[in-house]
Amino acid sequence: MHSGCDIDQVYLCQEPVDFRKAINGLSALVEQALELNPFGRALYVFINRQRNKLKVLYWHRNGFCLWLKRLEAEKFAWPKPADGATQTVSLQEFEWLLEGFDLWRNQPHKTLYFKTVS
Repeated sequence: MHSGCDIDQVYLCQEPVDFRKAINGLSALVEQALELNPFGRALYVFINRQRNKLKVLYWHRNGFCLWLKRLEAEKFAWPKPADGATQTVSLQEFEWLLEGFDLWRNQPHKTLYFKTVS
């Protein structure tokens, strides 16, 4: 998001949020509802109900940064709610998400387990 900003984790908030929330509301949500450290070396990613907007909150040295992306015609792929309030993805997976890839539909081939060759 910002050159010189070391990011270790990307947390996707699984439930849509009210996009009227800005830095104060989102940082409080990270700390209280998600029970994460808003000052950590992480991106906190939020989606709106229509799934056409993302907000990304992160701490950079001496202040919060808030980044927004709005899609004009498509929707973002988003994980189905599961255990926990967030889902963690890698920075590479987050970049793919921004490019429009659905990380949850693409699955590798099934692992096969054999006992013998004949």
